[in-house]
Amino acid sequence: MQIVTRTSHNQEATMNEALYFLAIIPDSKTCEDIMSFKEMSAELFDSKASLRSPPHITLHMPFKWKESKEEILLQKLNSFQFENDPFEVNLRGFDGFTPKVIFVDVEENEPLGQLQKELVTHVRKELYILNADYKDRPFHPHITVAFRDLRKARFEEAKTHFSAIKYESTFEVNGFHLLKHDGKKWNDYRFFEK
Repeated sequence: MQIVTRTSHNQEATMNEALYFLAIIPDSKTCEDIMSFKEMSAELFDSKASLRSPPHITLHMPFKWKESKEEILLQKLNSFQFENDPFEVNLRGFDGFTPKVIFVDVEENEPLGQLQKELVTHVRKELYILNADYKDRPFHPHITVAFRDLRKARFEEAKTHFSAIKYESTFEVNGFHLLKHDGKKWNDYRFFEK
């Protein structure tokens, strides 16, 4: 007996697509610090989801793109021009988004806001990618240490715990990163120096 498996056009398209997003990844020392906070979150509050990505500030939310056309994606991202690099980003303390997100806070930073706005516009115009779900949300840069799997009942406890930690770091930004999902975690895939 022969078994025939049929896949719809949509399933085939999805199988050929990968997930990507655009972000700033701090210097290695800052990344080490923040990974220790993510591990602390996993140990103390059983929130492990943030361990599946490197520490980062999201500039453009995740989007799907055909892997067969990845070279176009890379070329268009490489063509992005930003005149304010390099600039510094200051991290200071912790905060949260009720009911599930704990993060390292990023101090207000005009060049960072400008980079995010111009990059999102570039991606929309050059690649026709729009994160419609996020278009009305203001940009609030942060580096997540606990989210998705943090139980709502433990949010206040986790926020109080991290708020008691004095943490500050400064790092230089001279470009942005493309991250790609491998089916299990996010990986730093390309760096675009500006």
